[in-house]
Amino acid sequence: MLDRIGAVMVKEVRQLARDRLTFGMIVGIPLMQMLLFGYAINFDVRGLRAAVVDEADSSLSRAYLAALEASGVVDFAAPSAGLPDLQRRMNAGDISVGVYIPRDFERRVLDRSRAAAQLLVDGSEPMVDSVARGLTAVPLPRRDGIYGSTAPVFELRTEYNPERRTAVQIVPALIGVILNMTMVIFTAVAIVRERERGNLEMLITTPVRSWELMTGKLLPYVAIGLVQVTLVLGVGSLLFDVPVNGSLADLYLAALLFIAA
Repeated sequence: MLDRIGAVMVKEVRQLARDRLTFGMIVGIPLMQMLLFGYAINFDVRGLRAAVVDEADSSLSRAYLAALEASGVVDFAAPSAGLPDLQRRMNAGDISVGVYIPRDFERRVLDRSRAAAQLLVDGSEPMVDSVARGLTAVPLPRRDGIYGSTAPVFELRTEYNPERRTAVQIVPALIGVILNMTMVIFTAVAIVRERERGNLEMLITTPVRSWELMTGKLLPYVAIGLVQVTLVLGVGSLLFDVPVNGSLADLYLAALLFIAA
């Protein structure tokens, strides 16, 4: 029995050694994955787009903003005209972090009974939210021993997901995961099923062109993908209370492009 198993094993090894494509996949795929995952995936969040409204415009506020930027977490863009403009830029996706420093910043720092400034964070991205919250630990620069690091500097305000619920972040992402899995499986099974039943050869002999055949086979599954998007949105909204904001037309157009790809 062992001799027969060994003979089959030797035969398989020789076939693999002669098959350059298989040997290339054995070596190439792990190398490609290591390079892609090693260089492409990076959980270090640096240089977040940020904007500031410094109504105090004092030496202390400027020194504190310099300390925030020196942390490397944020990269301040052009200053905003006011708090409404700061909110507008965050709604437009231009920034992920906003810093609002009121006129009485130094008085609030001395008071120490309330936050001296406001930190706006985009809560739709969990990594950004977690890292930006670390800015609250940046201490105030000392001025002749008056300002201590124990003063509550920031009042934290999280936009789009103030409760930090995981479902708000996970459920929308399931649209891509579900479409990626089901569309590949459904379309592959559809072609293989026709081949197994012998219908593919019959369809090829018809006046239908090859691209017309493939388009007609795939269009029903495109519709199924859009139905799945609707199902995820409906279940997420009804069961998990995930808000559906923005343009549904843009969402379905993006889903259609994803399915077609």
